[in-house]
Amino acid sequence: MPLLKKKPFTLLEPPKDLEPNELVYQVRFTKEIFRDYEVYLNRINLYRQRFWTCKVSGKGNLTYEEALVSEKHAAEKVPEIPKELMTPALRTIHFSMLSLKDLADTIAAKLQEHLFVGAELHGKRKKGDLCPCKILKVLEDSTVKTKYEVAWLDRNKKVTETAVVNRDDLIWKKSPFSRNSLKPFIRKSTRQSFPWVLHDKLAEKYRISMDPPQDLKGIVFIQDGAVYNKRKKDAMEVKDSGKLKKKKVEAEEAEATKKEDNHQKEEPIKYPIDDLLVQPETDDPVFTVRPLPSRDFNVPMDGVGDLLMVWDFLSSFSKLLHLWPFSLEDFENAICRKGSNVNLIVETHSSLIRLLKSEKDECFSAVQKRTRALKITLTNWTDYLCDFLEIINIGDLSTHITTIKRGHYGLLDAQVKLGILRELVNQVLETDIAREKLAGYVEERQVLLSMKRGEALEEGRKKREEKEWLKAKSVDNGATNGHGVDSTGNNQPVLSNGNHIGQNGQIAKNKGEAFSTRPNHASNSRHLEIESKKTGKKKNMGVESQAEKGIDLTKKEASLLLRDEKIAASTWSIKERRRAYFERELEKRILHTNPLGKDRDYNRYWWFKRDGRVFVESSDSKLWGCYCCKEEIDALMGSLNPKGERERALQKQVEKFYSRICLELQKRSKDLATKIALEEAVHRRSTRVRALPRENPANAFLNYVNRWKED
Repeated sequence: MPLLKKKPFTLLEPPKDLEPNELVYQVRFTKEIFRDYEVYLNRINLYRQRFWTCKVSGKGNLTYEEALVSEKHAAEKVPEIPKELMTPALRTIHFSMLSLKDLADTIAAKLQEHLFVGAELHGKRKKGDLCPCKILKVLEDSTVKTKYEVAWLDRNKKVTETAVVNRDDLIWKKSPFSRNSLKPFIRKSTRQSFPWVLHDKLAEKYRISMDPPQDLKGIVFIQDGAVYNKRKKDAMEVKDSGKLKKKKVEAEEAEATKKEDNHQKEEPIKYPIDDLLVQPETDDPVFTVRPLPSRDFNVPMDGVGDLLMVWDFLSSFSKLLHLWPFSLEDFENAICRKGSNVNLIVETHSSLIRLLKSEKDECFSAVQKRTRALKITLTNWTDYLCDFLEIINIGDLSTHITTIKRGHYGLLDAQVKLGILRELVNQVLETDIAREKLAGYVEERQVLLSMKRGEALEEGRKKREEKEWLKAKSVDNGATNGHGVDSTGNNQPVLSNGNHIGQNGQIAKNKGEAFSTRPNHASNSRHLEIESKKTGKKKNMGVESQAEKGIDLTKKEASLLLRDEKIAASTWSIKERRRAYFERELEKRILHTNPLGKDRDYNRYWWFKRDGRVFVESSDSKLWGCYCCKEEIDALMGSLNPKGERERALQKQVEKFYSRICLELQKRSKDLATKIALEEAVHRRSTRVRALPRENPANAFLNYVNRWKED
């Protein structure tokens, strides 16, 4: 059972009053049952946290399910200790205060002293030589030392003869149980550490007392069935004594607040969550009905996966294989055609065999001893194919060797042909040439990604500098706009024309006119009247001049805006071109095709850039389908619920490649319409002017020519 923060964790028991038809929520990997959805969701979130530990191996930072898988794998590696040694090993573990490392060393040393039937070690023969041997029987005698009947082994571990030897003549050259192998055994056998305590059932099975030994009675005590270390517990109580009161006060306050607010609002669920946990809500958009994918394949349903895998490999590494690319439809039609050998199939097999032969692979090491032509041609490619099938020796494929030798490869079933091609592709992937090519792709992709990352960092730096410059400019403009205020903070009185009147004997000058600050009210009023008339005329003139200037300003601003828009558009187009360049170059160096994602029911969605269709693979990989038009893709996107983790990721990937998918599907639909029109035209012709089979668009794969074929 996984440990929660390195402490034992107990699962919840199912409710006792469950009805047979009651709807409940069950955790898949613990089989716990819940009635309340919120409690079930909290439990699932707890299991998804990364603070679980594998009890057997001690690995931490795992989810609960990962810890279960780790325990399963670690339990398989736990050594099988013989029954004769189980009791002394468990007695050494029980109530031990040693660390895990020291305890494992102690057990290894004790088990080395005990010999058991089946142990392989070394013994001294009559000449004094050490020879490997195996214990067959333990001969016990009360008067004499224990003797052992052993079988002497040769280099191949075969028994040569038997003999009876003493215990002193038997030597372990290597300890039968290492420290690392005993650590999982200790963890698996115990329920707690420091002190190490065995499981109750295990102790009862080997008749080991659960009472602490006499030398630990003052150190260890049992309370409520649990074993405690007194020193450790006293230290923890002293350490936490100051915190207990504070925790009690906080707990009381929390309970008081809960009682006051009985109708607290439920915490909203943080999406996305697991798709199977998503419940319909009133604010959900209207989801479209997911269209059923087309299952119209020429090959059997079990062979669709092999068909796509082989075609994708041949298309991705066509230059390495010196094989001219072909469409998926042509490949499928060529596989399903029975009768004469199709050139497309012949060239495909020849290119794969040629690469294996040039690599001097182990599969063709035996072929060199046979009298075969050095060059693979249209006549002898089946000989090399039969040699390959004989060497790999797969029962389902080897039975068809005689049919191929007779020259009837075309009569094989499509599934058998795909199985042969699958094995050829797997063998090619293990060659040094393919691995070097993949390693080169990895290096080139890393260079491209580093360049892309560098350009993104440079662009971000420029944006930050531009923001800082604009901020500094705005601060400068704000400082210059406030220059009309007096430095002392006192605003001077202003005339109707905007001129300031001096105070305390100061003189304000404007356009050669002087105003006295002495209290001559008559002269001041007269000057003010004259000034108001002048300013009125100036205002009327100013309005007309500002209107004319406004037209000029708007034209200038428009030209500046147009120029800025052009610059922004050019920079944006440069960015788009660079982004498209990086995507294009990364696609050229593809390592393998990944699915677009998974839906709620774990169905995988595949999109191959050279075909256009979106293929759907069921969760058990037994059923396949495909979407062939834009309307189906739109309906698929409308049916995905972004509240689920898998469907949200799938929706993002489909949106990312949506334009390209639709473009490829449109091209495909146009080509299909053209083919249908040509087929109808062929059927409408007179019987006196019959068209050759190769002229039919459905048989276009018969015209395949490998333009990249090596001479």
